[in-house]
Amino acid sequence: MDQRALFIIFGGTGDLAYRKLYPSLFRLYEKGYLKENFAVIGTARRPWSDDHFHEVVLNAIADDGRDVERTNTELARKFASHFYYQSHNVDDAEHYVNLKNLADKLDAKYELNGNRVYYLAMAPRFFGTISSHLKDQNLLTENGFNRLIIEKPFGRDYKTAKELNDSVSGSFAEDQIFRIDHYLGKEPIQSIAALRFGNQIISSLWNKEHIDNIQVTLAESLGVEERAGYYETAGALRDMVQNHIMQIVSLLTMEKPDVYDASHLRDKKVEALNNIQLYSVDEAKKNFVRGQYGEDANQTQASYRDEEGTDEHSQIDTFVAGKLISHNPTLEGVPVYVRTGKRLAKKTTQINVVFKNVDTDIFHNVEDNDAIGLQDNVLTIYIEPEMGYTLKLNTKYGNQGYNINPVHLRYRKTPEEKAKIPDAYERLIHDALRGDKTNFAHWHEVSRAWKLVDVIREAWDSEDANFPNYESGSMGPKDADELLTNDGRNWVFNPLK
Repeated sequence: MDQRALFIIFGGTGDLAYRKLYPSLFRLYEKGYLKENFAVIGTARRPWSDDHFHEVVLNAIADDGRDVERTNTELARKFASHFYYQSHNVDDAEHYVNLKNLADKLDAKYELNGNRVYYLAMAPRFFGTISSHLKDQNLLTENGFNRLIIEKPFGRDYKTAKELNDSVSGSFAEDQIFRIDHYLGKEPIQSIAALRFGNQIISSLWNKEHIDNIQVTLAESLGVEERAGYYETAGALRDMVQNHIMQIVSLLTMEKPDVYDASHLRDKKVEALNNIQLYSVDEAKKNFVRGQYGEDANQTQASYRDEEGTDEHSQIDTFVAGKLISHNPTLEGVPVYVRTGKRLAKKTTQINVVFKNVDTDIFHNVEDNDAIGLQDNVLTIYIEPEMGYTLKLNTKYGNQGYNINPVHLRYRKTPEEKAKIPDAYERLIHDALRGDKTNFAHWHEVSRAWKLVDVIREAWDSEDANFPNYESGSMGPKDADELLTNDGRNWVFNPLK
């Protein structure tokens, strides 16, 4: 079913629009979700013409890993013809009058029925200003839907996030606000609910009686690259833990919803986050560690403090590891270990669910030099770059004797399967068009995540760290390993073993 709507993209000349939004809209057009009844207004300060804007859109499509020849096809040029540019100062109320005139004109031309999507691809400090002007200058229609899509970072702490939310909610109701966390658009993340609640063999074991711990790893092999300026104001805790990791943790620890829809899922995720133990400052110091990368062993990669745009005495974290405790009834007391970092040994996003070992090892008296012995059963969920699952089981292995060794049952999506999966932004824009908020963050989720993270930030801000404290190409500082070894556990994912 095709969707009728006018997209107004604030920040239309920016990197996000070029790399993600324009290619995603084109994919929706190719697949027929957008047909002829749509239009896009790009706004920014630059004095572009419509023709120049069309060329930018075509280049964005080409740079999205497609054959350059494709930008010359009739389909691509027909798509680009739906784009219009309006030079715009978001602080100037008069400019919204011009924007409204163009929007109304396009609404009539393309028969859009007053449906509008406002995408704020700009710094959060502009969210309140744009939202209030959209309302005050009567850009919000009465005969169609009005939906606001906003990007992270949504504040720097709970206080600023609430101020930001209040500034937006003065013009838009909560059900009109779509907060994008692109991790929620990833196929394997959306599959967590299907895995947990769609398989009796898994759901019957997903509880405190059978799960020993859960581990979430978001590891990056690159450094901060061109994002050093942003990272100096954010760090890994704000950039990764408050949003992506907390969203994943909520999906892993939530109770089963009665129905899988936006409302029921939201309530269970909020409940799950509310039931994550809120640490005191002293508890945060004990249960969370931070790191900042230094040079690699061969001194071929620069330390974070030597990256262009960073402070030579920077206290910003490029690595975070910690232990969260769930108090949801099903997983009461089960620890969830999380970690994320730059310049680590291998790029991966994965979840490891470690099950409790058998109560009695009846094989302990079997003597065989080749036997490894009983290992923990582990379910691994691969998010990226691989997509799929591995289940580690114990079995008799070999010929003579009675060797107990682990085997791995593996499933990976093939390149052909992965090619058919929608990009995260493509999926989320389509959901917003349909008014489906299942894979967007609600304010109650955002606010609770900030409260959990603020305590950690307060603990760290009370004392200077001894940075750098891990080599580039390692898996982070030794304190991250000790978080688990002190509990008699180890990280499942360790590419350096």
